Amino acid sequence: MRLCAAPPFAGGHALSCDARWRPHDLLRLRRLPAFDDEPAWVRAAFERAPYAVVRRALAAEGFVAIGVRGVERAQRYGTWAEASDIEAAMPPETLAGATPITGRDALPPFAALAFLQSDTLGPLAGLVWGPTGSAGFELATRVPTVTESSDLDLLIRTPEPLAQDFARALLDQVLTLAKRAGIRVDAQLETPAGGIALAEWAAGKPRVMARNAHGPQLIADPWAAARTAQDGDA
Repeated sequence: MRLCAAPPFAGGHALSCDARWRPHDLLRLRRLPAFDDEPAWVRAAFERAPYAVVRRALAAEGFVAIGVRGVERAQRYGTWAEASDIEAAMPPETLAGATPITGRDALPPFAALAFLQSDTLGPLAGLVWGPTGSAGFELATRVPTVTESSDLDLLIRTPEPLAQDFARALLDQVLTLAKRAGIRVDAQLETPAGGIALAEWAAGKPRVMARNAHGPQLIADPWAAARTAQDGDA
């Protein structure tokens, strides 16, 4: 987020993330608390679509770190919601099969998404995934957001280790789709260590950037901590 409100709780109370909501989930909110120095566009954006996306940040009990998006690309605001104000949550995977608003299915991001939905033989078909960014926002809110030049952002759930040769096959599928649609397609792996760019993992780098609530971290194995926890439970 380019701007972020100060948390409405003491820093020492930001100890965890509420497991009911995960990064990139879209939340429908009953209200949005106002904060000092809030950009002027935020109220109008929330009235237009009372939704926000869960962002990666620790919060105190009863609060959720969220991001509000405006009409323009540069209008992104990190703020906070009270858990009691959440009316519904839509994870990206619940939007993978959603139908665009009538007459907007020909826009490149939605055309690309439809192609992925119909590709039952590609590597993505065996995984849990869904759209984020402008495409996910429009599918959830039914408010026109996508443009001809919008990217298609994808979140791929990978709770188990993903072999790098399989990741390369996934990346090939994504790059082929991007060329076909004439847009940028950005895929992110959601691992136990946080969000990792598919392109980074597929490249076979010794360490990759994982983004989580504690901040970005360079790590060698995004699944190591999960395996250690499973071994300890055995």
